[in-house]
Amino acid sequence: MKKYFAQLRPLERRLAVGVLVLLILVLNFVFVWPYFSAWGQLQNRLAAARRDLARDQAVLAETPNIEKQLKSLESQGEFVPPEDQGNNFMRTIQSQSQQSGVSVGSTSRQLTHTNEFFIEQVQNIIVTATDEQLVDFLYKLGSGSSMIRVRDLELQPDAPHQHLNASLRLVASYQKNPPAPAHAAAPANSPPATKTAK
Repeated sequence: MKKYFAQLRPLERRLAVGVLVLLILVLNFVFVWPYFSAWGQLQNRLAAARRDLARDQAVLAETPNIEKQLKSLESQGEFVPPEDQGNNFMRTIQSQSQQSGVSVGSTSRQLTHTNEFFIEQVQNIIVTATDEQLVDFLYKLGSGSSMIRVRDLELQPDAPHQHLNASLRLVASYQKNPPAPAHAAAPANSPPATKTAK
């Protein structure tokens, strides 16, 4: 290559160097320059991955505390067998309505919904009460370990405008049965098969 370059005249050498420089610039423009931003993107992705890793490690470090809190929350709610949940719900509503002086006019059939953790009982009732009695009734239903809350509430005054007629949709959440431990559900060993003689 040096011999060939040495045999060229000065003008030809300049032309060859110019073509070489131009070729290098074109190759850089096509293959190198478009990827300049890739380094910055890679740095950003690496920083985001390090942040996610630090966050996940912090959550993993909190796992024992979270398990303790979960156990304490599970032990707070009383477990009611599924066959008694509807009766327990209505008994709670009736006893609280008597304590608060609220008159229950009518009730509808209970509906049941389930999700991963809870069984929800839904009850529609119509009550008549003064505003103080109604507030006391609703407050005491939601307090304590009853797990009852009001999903819908419609209020109208009665004819003499001395009481309120309230249409309530009450929802009670009950714990599902805890899953059985995996080691307790191991299948029983079957007796060994006997070989028959031929």
